[in-house]
Amino acid sequence: MSGALVYDDYLDLCKNHRIIGLADKRSQIQPSSIDLSLSDECYEINVSFLSPNSKVREKLKKIILKKINLKKPKIFKKNKIYIVKLNEKLDLKNSIKGYCNPKSSTGRLNIFCRTILDYCDEYEKIPKNYKGEMFLEITTRSFDIKFMEGDKLNQMRLVNKTSNYINDFNLFNIHKKKSIIFGKKNNFIDNGLKISVDLSNNKKICAYVSRTTLSSINFNKVNFYSKQKFWKALRPKNKSLIIEKNKFYILKSKEKIRIPINLAGEMVPYDTGIGDFRVHYAGFFDPGFGDPKGSYAVLEVKTNELPFLIEDGQTIARIKYEKLNKKTSVVYGKNINSNYQNQKLALSKHFK
Repeated sequence: MSGALVYDDYLDLCKNHRIIGLADKRSQIQPSSIDLSLSDECYEINVSFLSPNSKVREKLKKIILKKINLKKPKIFKKNKIYIVKLNEKLDLKNSIKGYCNPKSSTGRLNIFCRTILDYCDEYEKIPKNYKGEMFLEITTRSFDIKFMEGDKLNQMRLVNKTSNYINDFNLFNIHKKKSIIFGKKNNFIDNGLKISVDLSNNKKICAYVSRTTLSSINFNKVNFYSKQKFWKALRPKNKSLIIEKNKFYILKSKEKIRIPINLAGEMVPYDTGIGDFRVHYAGFFDPGFGDPKGSYAVLEVKTNELPFLIEDGQTIARIKYEKLNKKTSVVYGKNINSNYQNQKLALSKHFK
């Protein structure tokens, strides 16, 4: 069947050497995605690029500033461009294709990263029957961050033949049988599931904005850093908040959402129809997220050009739902040590 691949499909692809170089199947394979890992091969480069007419390595020869070995931790300086070869390689068959996204912890640190493949004209795209290496372009935007070989910044979702997205009519019928969103609004389905921002209580912390700091973050250290050193807590004013230019914000949704165990979700990262800002760098929701009573979605927001005023209940993102190609044997949650099930307003796992 067409649709997003599930846990057992990824196991089979590894067993049959269609996904090569996966170090730890137990930790890297998720219910409907797979975490990718950094190799020790890294380059600082002077320009971002795609490689539609050649291999990535051919393009790299012309733009390398210096080579870096990630066998030992290395600080990636804010706003510099790095490219790292991923440990995983692909040799796909049978019309399998896919796409990539940053992981939640990556997005919540304002790490801008995107996957680049040989002979591919789009970021984050895995062409049908792709065979070759994978590279990750990385730019840290808020903090200097220390990375090393084995760190997992992005994830891959493969699909069999074609993505099988749920249209609005069918999505509403799914919701009627068992809620996929928990909130007071009625008009919540329009080109996917509409998510609004929670700025409802002027006395309560509603958001965090990143601070300017000389301190760096080690990507490997979990539940380690004091949030006050890196983030400023914000409260709404008149149930609204000004998103200032070139600052990075963490907010949460007003509604709780649920991804049924037979579906996968993806947050649409940018929509010019809802304002001049970018929402949610990390896009994948695995089956079982928020099941059964819903979890809040955490939103990563920054403006593109101008300061932007957002108000309580304003639509700020959309979630698209897609079918799995079969029932998955593993779902998101505490049984697989998922970090963000039943989350509230949450920074990345690196903070206490």
